[in-house]
Amino acid sequence: MKLKVLVADKFPDKYIQQMKDLDLEVIYQPKLGEKDLPEAAKEVDILVVRSTVVSEETINASKKLNLIIRAGSGVNNIAISAANKKGIYVTNCPGMNAVAVAELAIGLMVALDRFIPENVFDFRNSIWNKDKYSKGKGLKGKTLGVIGVGNIGKEVAKRALAFEMNVYGKDITRIEGVQIKDFSEMDQLLPLCDVISIHLPATPQTKGLFNKQMFSYMKDGAYIINTSRHDVIVEDDLLEAIKEKNFRVAVDVFKGEPEGKSGEVKSKLQDNPNIYVTHHIGASTEQAQDAVAEETINIIKHYVHSGVIDHWVNRAKVTDSHYQLVVKHYDKPGVLASVLDLLREGDINIEEIENVIFDGGIAASCTMKLKNSATADMLKKMSENPNVISVSHVEI
Repeated sequence: MKLKVLVADKFPDKYIQQMKDLDLEVIYQPKLGEKDLPEAAKEVDILVVRSTVVSEETINASKKLNLIIRAGSGVNNIAISAANKKGIYVTNCPGMNAVAVAELAIGLMVALDRFIPENVFDFRNSIWNKDKYSKGKGLKGKTLGVIGVGNIGKEVAKRALAFEMNVYGKDITRIEGVQIKDFSEMDQLLPLCDVISIHLPATPQTKGLFNKQMFSYMKDGAYIINTSRHDVIVEDDLLEAIKEKNFRVAVDVFKGEPEGKSGEVKSKLQDNPNIYVTHHIGASTEQAQDAVAEETINIIKHYVHSGVIDHWVNRAKVTDSHYQLVVKHYDKPGVLASVLDLLREGDINIEEIENVIFDGGIAASCTMKLKNSATADMLKKMSENPNVISVSHVEI
């Protein structure tokens, strides 16, 4: 019986065909929304999404779902805690769209400085106003603060350095041999910056990070660019700060963004002449979509063929394991079962386990992370098994 894959967002046709070539039953429904998914994903094994929200309702309604792939970076549109409870793997495609988002951030930076949207709008309305639009500051020599120097932030920094900007970034000192400056505190960095470019994930620590206090540190007339997540900025505080300090702002994300691909939109940002808003298109270039799609195919291929989970984001980083047991043994049926029986009898939970085979297929090594210590008697009984080569037990 073929595994079923549901692709619930737009995906390049040639990669849909590649999924089918893996002998999968592929359901391609790019116009599905959050409310449609609980029914649509009920009987599928693998779910692929870009921006469509995978809610707790969708996960709880699923009968066979075992792998959710976010065809992009981040997983903020997926109910991770619900997936954890059902043992569903959640993966993503980190770094595949970094260049595309960085290009947009740089484009918005230039647009802010040269009033490009207003130029175009006036021309289309038969208005010529060269004097008004000949007042760009220029970016060479200006100071840029990259807030969040991950895959995207690094690409922004590289391009800004080509503009001969003075680039500051957090927790990084060099990018491909080019020196950029490090900072430790926002109140030290923000007053220095002519331009702020935000590249942060959505976490409890970043939510509302850019608020009235943060804006108070910034220079009058600073440029602020956000191509990451809308909730890192408190929009009401931003609007107030624009009045007070004449910031110019460009964002690719905003509160209340429509889930659909087209239709009407309402936002408190749309009537402010100091704000440019793009349509959440940071990752939407052909190059980026092909790179993300290719990585999605790789994730599916490795999962189907070998059980390997690439970019597994909801694997526990820390477990309740305090001891490590390593049993080297002959690769024969029942050897590990006897070891596991001893641990079960002692009411010892195994937090993690991995069994690997040596070349030739004669010997193997099983590493187990245990919550509690195995007793000396258990270890003795394991060692007495003629098919066990050695037993090692240490506190970790």
